Amino acid sequence: MMKKYQFWFIVGTQHLYGEKIFASINDHAKEMAEYLNINTKIDADIVFKQIVKTSDEIYEVMEEANQHKDCAGVITWMHTFSPSKMWIKGLNILQKPLVQLHTQYNQEIPFEEIDMDFMNLNQSAHGDREHGFIHAVMRRPRKVISGYYKNERVVLRIEKWMRSAVGVAESRKLHVVRFGDNMRNVAVTEGNKVSAEIKFGWSVNGYGIGDLAEQLKHVTQLEIREQMDKYKQFYELDTSDLSSVEYQAKIQVAMRQFLDQRNAKAFTTTFEDLHGLNQLPGLAVQDLMREGYGFGAEGDWKTSALLRVMNSMSVGLDKGNSFMEDYTYHLPYNEELVLGAHMLEVSPSIAKTKPVVEVHPLGIGSKNDPARAVFDAKEGKAIQASLIDLGNRFRLIVTDCIAVEPKADMPKLPVARAMWKLLPNFEVATEAWLLSGGAHHTVMSYDLDVDVLRDYADMMDIEFVHINKDTKIETLREQLIIKDIIYKFK
Repeated sequence: MMKKYQFWFIVGTQHLYGEKIFASINDHAKEMAEYLNINTKIDADIVFKQIVKTSDEIYEVMEEANQHKDCAGVITWMHTFSPSKMWIKGLNILQKPLVQLHTQYNQEIPFEEIDMDFMNLNQSAHGDREHGFIHAVMRRPRKVISGYYKNERVVLRIEKWMRSAVGVAESRKLHVVRFGDNMRNVAVTEGNKVSAEIKFGWSVNGYGIGDLAEQLKHVTQLEIREQMDKYKQFYELDTSDLSSVEYQAKIQVAMRQFLDQRNAKAFTTTFEDLHGLNQLPGLAVQDLMREGYGFGAEGDWKTSALLRVMNSMSVGLDKGNSFMEDYTYHLPYNEELVLGAHMLEVSPSIAKTKPVVEVHPLGIGSKNDPARAVFDAKEGKAIQASLIDLGNRFRLIVTDCIAVEPKADMPKLPVARAMWKLLPNFEVATEAWLLSGGAHHTVMSYDLDVDVLRDYADMMDIEFVHINKDTKIETLREQLIIKDIIYKFK
C-alpha cells in the first residue's frame, strides 16, 4: 500500500482591508479545496490549511509543512494582495514542492453589482503577480497553473502536479536492494549511487545473492501455498511442471520478506549471479512488480527506482507501468515497430488479457527452466522513460509511443511482450534517443504522460529530454549542446 499524502492549500492576504474579509476568504478557500478534493483522481487529500496574513504566519506554516510527514506539497493562492516581502522567510525554508495556483473564486465579473469592496476582496489578478515576482527574484523552482479552478484542464494539471510531488516524497525515502552486482561490462546500468542519494534520496545498497538464498531456507510450505493461491487468482496456470511455479512462489515470498525487513520498495537481480538459486527469478519478479515494487534487471538500480517512483505517481490509475527493454525491430519502411520484452521480467500490470504461466528453458543463466507469465501488452498511448547518469548530472529521457497489437503470433517466444510505434517516426525517435544517451532499459507507462515526469524532473532539478511528434534532430542536437554548457557552470 502507498502512503496517503496531503497537499496544503495556503491562501495569502493581509490586514490592509480590515478583519471582516477573513471570514469570506476562509469560506472561499474551504469550498475550493473541497471541490478540488472531489474532482482530482488521486488518492491524496487537499487540505485547506489556513489564510496567512503576516511574515511570521507564513514562516510557521512552511516550517510545519517541512516537518509534517504526510505533507507532499504546498498549493498557494493569493486571494487578495499579499505583499511578497512577507513570503521571503517562509519560502527560504520550504523544502516541499510548491505550485502557484493563479485563479479566483468567482468565474465571472458581476458587472451590475461590482464595486470597490468586491475589487478589494477579489484581487488574485493583482496578488498572484506579486507572488510570482518573489519566486522569480528568489530563483525558486515552482509550477504555475493558471485558470478558473473548476475548469477540467486546470483540475487535471493540478492532479498531475500532485502525482509528481508524490513521486518526490516517495523518492526521498526509497530503499533499493541490489541482489548481486551489475551485469559485467555494461556501462549504462552503472552510476554514482552517492550522487543518486544526494539528488533523489534513494538509498541503494548491495546484498550477496547468498543472503537471498539463506532467506529461501526459512520459507514455509504454508507460505508457498498462499502465494500459489494468489497466482491462481491473477494468472492461468498452463503447465504440468507445478514444481517450477512453486519454486518461483518460494523465491517471491523470500524476496518480499527480505525487502520488507529492510523497508525497501525496489530491487534488482542479475542472471550472472544466481549462486544458491535453482532458477532465475521470473514469475516472482513479475508478480512483485504487479504488487508495486520497482525492479531493474542486470543490476539496473536506476530503472528499478524509477519504476517504483512512477508506480507511486500512478496510484488511483489502472493502465499499468513496467520494466521494459528494447529488444529487436520490425523494419518495413514507414511501418517500423519496436518489440520490447525481457528474458522474463515484464510486469503483468500492462497485460492485455489474463497472463498465462508457462515453464520453458531459458538460454541464459545456466539454471533450471523458470516459470514466467506470458502475455502481450495492451494497446494505446504510452511513454518510455530512461534515467541516465552523465557524470556531472542525471538526465531523464522520455519518448512518446503508441503500443500496438503484434503483427503476428510468436509461438516460439514464450515471454511477456510489448510492441510499439515511435513518434514522430522510427528514424527520428531512435536517432534522438541515441544522441541523448537513452538506455536499453526503460520504464514503460500507460498511466503517466510527459507532464508528470517533466514536473518531477523540475522538482528534482535534473535535466529533462522529451522526444515527441514535434522532435527535429538538428534542434535536439543544439539543445543537448546548450545543456552541456549550462551544466558545466551549474
